[in-house]
Amino acid sequence: MISLKNVTFRAADEKTGQEKNILDGLSLDIESGKYIVVTGPNGGGKTSLAKVIMGIYTPTSGSVLLDGRDITDLSVTEHAKLGIGFGFQNPPRFKGMTVRDLLSVAAGRKLSRAELCEYMTMVGLCAADYLTREVDSSLSGGEMKRIEIASVLATNAPVMIFDEPEAGIDLWSFHRLTETFRKYHEKSDSTLIIISHQERIISQADEVVLVAAGKLSGRGTPQEILPQIDSFAARSCKFDED
Repeated sequence: MISLKNVTFRAADEKTGQEKNILDGLSLDIESGKYIVVTGPNGGGKTSLAKVIMGIYTPTSGSVLLDGRDITDLSVTEHAKLGIGFGFQNPPRFKGMTVRDLLSVAAGRKLSRAELCEYMTMVGLCAADYLTREVDSSLSGGEMKRIEIASVLATNAPVMIFDEPEAGIDLWSFHRLTETFRKYHEKSDSTLIIISHQERIISQADEVVLVAAGKLSGRGTPQEILPQIDSFAARSCKFDED
């Protein structure tokens, strides 16, 4: 189980330079083995929440626990060693490293051809076309995104976090990925935490967590939370008109 206890994270505002609470006393428990979608308005703190769990950000106050162990002050590397994987919204590139090497490094062992093909097929890419390619600027944003998702899945980590996996991906690939997450959840004991605005992803979650203004604004089944999301959207439109 992942537990966030009264977590506050402060950072400088990009426009004013003044510090503000990105996460504001947020408490949240995530049961092991669940498929969780974290959603909410832009700038509400979703990505910061994910990065706090991963150890990329250290909370200003509060604590983060993994199966009862306090991991608040551990480095991102130590979080990874404890079994937390992370897929970035904008994946890093590694010039000189092939896709084959990236997947094997992620898995912590040399993967067989069959295993490599399986992970690539999960994200809708042909292994024959990609395994020997370098993870560099020759790959499009959508290709890079799918390869990174495959690399996170290859870790088989107990906890996997994906920050807006749909970003930059075409519609066909998006539908393929939603099925990949659903099927992976059905056969795996891993906890999936996905940051997303997409109703198709939200609708297949075990539970949806709504984060706004750095606070936990709601949680429940997709059927319970989707009306609240619509309410946020309606209010945003009203504010824009005003």
